[in-house]
Amino acid sequence: MKKILLVEDDPNLGMLLQDYLQLKGKFDVVLCKDGDEGLREFTKQDYDLLILDVMMPKKDGFTLGKEIRKMNANVPIIFATAKGMIEDKTQAFNLGGDDYITKPFRIEELLLRITALLKRVGTSEKKEEEKQTNFNIGKYIFDFTSQMINNDGSQQKLSTKEAELLRLLCLRKNEVLTREEALLNIWHDDNYFNGRSMDVFLSKIRKYLKDDPSVEIINVHGKGYKLLVN
Repeated sequence: MKKILLVEDDPNLGMLLQDYLQLKGKFDVVLCKDGDEGLREFTKQDYDLLILDVMMPKKDGFTLGKEIRKMNANVPIIFATAKGMIEDKTQAFNLGGDDYITKPFRIEELLLRITALLKRVGTSEKKEEEKQTNFNIGKYIFDFTSQMINNDGSQQKLSTKEAELLRLLCLRKNEVLTREEALLNIWHDDNYFNGRSMDVFLSKIRKYLKDDPSVEIINVHGKGYKLLVN
């Protein structure tokens, strides 16, 4: 479920958009009625995408977008307005907006823009993930390239499969890494025998990290595993 912050002062349009997107089953939409409320809500939790109406009381969408960009340079923003002037579109993108839609618009068009923007952001984040090779795990430093865990001068060499599995756990640190994702990424097949092999590699990784009580790899029943670092 992608979390969307929708800031729209027209209550009928706001509720229509909120209901439509949530009925798709892919989005959790929080609706705010003005810019001040939208800014307060943004500071409370993380969002995957923002839809900001431009013409609003108290704080207009452009001002809200500018303030949000000072706090978060990456969250995707779609500006929505009844204005269609080129100056407004230019301002939207200059403020760090990722897209712009002019009212009145078809809800289906908004959905297409949301889907395309989230896909583009997801691809970019995946590419950044693929570049990361060094990880801090409590008192350990894991170098994926050399397949080595360093601990205050002592080193532990990992096998290729162990290194690949630990890297996935690090990329999902404090989140669930599903068995299916791990098996398909590393073994390219989630059959029973590969699953048993993965369990063996996990046991070895746990031993490599056992000297730091703040680090733990737990089983999440029916889902997969979670690397916890306190």
